[in-house]
Amino acid sequence: MGSEFRRLNFNFFPNDVKDQMEWTGDAIVLAARKHGERSAVVQLLTRTYGRHAGLMRGATGKRNRGVAEPGNLVAASWKARLSDHLGMLALEPMHQTAAGLMAAPRRLAGLASACAIAEMALPEREPHSALYDATLALFSVMEDHPGEEAIWPAAYVRWELGLLTELGFGLDLDTCAATGVRDDLIYVSPRSARAVSAAAGEPFKDRLLPLPGFLIERGPADAQAVTDGLVLTRYFLQRHVFDAVNKMVPAARDRLTNLLVDDK
Repeated sequence: MGSEFRRLNFNFFPNDVKDQMEWTGDAIVLAARKHGERSAVVQLLTRTYGRHAGLMRGATGKRNRGVAEPGNLVAASWKARLSDHLGMLALEPMHQTAAGLMAAPRRLAGLASACAIAEMALPEREPHSALYDATLALFSVMEDHPGEEAIWPAAYVRWELGLLTELGFGLDLDTCAATGVRDDLIYVSPRSARAVSAAAGEPFKDRLLPLPGFLIERGPADAQAVTDGLVLTRYFLQRHVFDAVNKMVPAARDRLTNLLVDDK
């Protein structure tokens, strides 16, 4: 494509979003940090307004206890005197995702990891409707298949892959970077973010990343494949998202990996 990465154009930023001083809509809670005695600064993921923060008064009070838990779906109202102010948030619970996963520590860790990565990686107030929908779908998979532990980890890896694409760092897994073939793709080049076939990669395999077959519809999403997928997406998240802002991948992400690896 004439470039190392599949980059997307995100220069489009609608004025009616950027200059908005009041809005209402559904949102996913990403984080809530205490502010003062009873208030919190809450980070949300919305379909129209992207990652958006606001001050929620009484967030830690009895009436609102548990509403601003990461992963919860809420009805949000935001208002500010000027569009670039932090503004005030009011939240009403719609679906308490986190509470439903309390008895499933690995799934709860997956939810926490997704919320932490979205909060740290997404630019503020930049619409990413596809990622919002993908996050809702991921949480739905976590809740809807309680007896099938093999399903949601693969969905989580796909979610991280989608986030990389949303941010302009999508991986090219269609053909071999060296030969152009479409068969026997088992590696990814850490330099070009492109797939590499077994034959072309053999001399350099110690320097290549594993490509799990389930990401290209050519293999099962077993425990080893999921582990390989987590290694793959973590590498590119760190290199192209978090290194750019001098941060490390969130600790919640590494806790998730440890839980899944220990469970193999």
